[in-house]
Amino acid sequence: MEIKFSKGHGTGNDFVLVDDFDNTLNLTGEQISLICNRNFGIGSDGIIFIVKTEHSEMSSLLDEEPDCEWFMDYRNADGSKAEMCGNGIRVFTRYLIENNLASIPAGGTLPVATRDGVKDLTATATGFAVDLGLFRISDTALEVQAKGLDVQRPALEVNLGNPHAVVALSSANELENLELTHKPEQSQPRPEGLNYEFVVPADPLITEGVGKIQMRVFERGVGETMSCGTGVAAAALAVRHWSGLGQNHWQVSVPGGELGVKVFPSEEGERVGLSGPAEIVFSGTIEV
Repeated sequence: MEIKFSKGHGTGNDFVLVDDFDNTLNLTGEQISLICNRNFGIGSDGIIFIVKTEHSEMSSLLDEEPDCEWFMDYRNADGSKAEMCGNGIRVFTRYLIENNLASIPAGGTLPVATRDGVKDLTATATGFAVDLGLFRISDTALEVQAKGLDVQRPALEVNLGNPHAVVALSSANELENLELTHKPEQSQPRPEGLNYEFVVPADPLITEGVGKIQMRVFERGVGETMSCGTGVAAAALAVRHWSGLGQNHWQVSVPGGELGVKVFPSEEGERVGLSGPAEIVFSGTIEV
């Protein structure tokens, strides 16, 4: 079977995008893993199927948002399904726009269906911003051990539709010396898995009204990636929580670049948004 694809990335977090408008492709986890393999396939952190919402597992979202035409069917590199992907949804939006499948009107938004509900995107000078929605912070006394750290470190759990454990480190040198070729381990079972973010706050933390941190991430179902959109938001929310300062604007540096995070109020509670670049790099075909 020959499949047409495009390759895109958001701050180095890269994805294969495949049209599957009618949701009939049904690739196996093994086939997805092969496509994402960097030695034997195209190479990516995950695969995104472009699906019409009406044909997707989340078709009920059309009752909530009738204009939500497209569903982002995101799979990790191991073939497992993911609820959301902050970088992936911006690349998904870039693909829709470049292929004349959707548009964002001036001052308007584009709703996109995900397994974590409808996400609204807006255009920015550098790419796109996405409203990731409400978040939940849980201090469960979880501890995380990663290779390169001498002892287990406390982690704050942040849920953005997908689960994160954020660990604060003492220095940029400690962050650099982490060996994230090995999956971190946690002190409590989490059957759904975790994304692990390791962060170092800047000193001073806030410069010209913007909080700044560095981050590396080990993504569930993938391994270390150059960036993780929801992980970036989780990291900023964790440092905000620890600082107690209520800082709402953040700049997060990851190996693949920089992303912006904004916390803002709503009637339901505080929400978090993510902004940054999204690029389509090339297109082609692959035989599966």
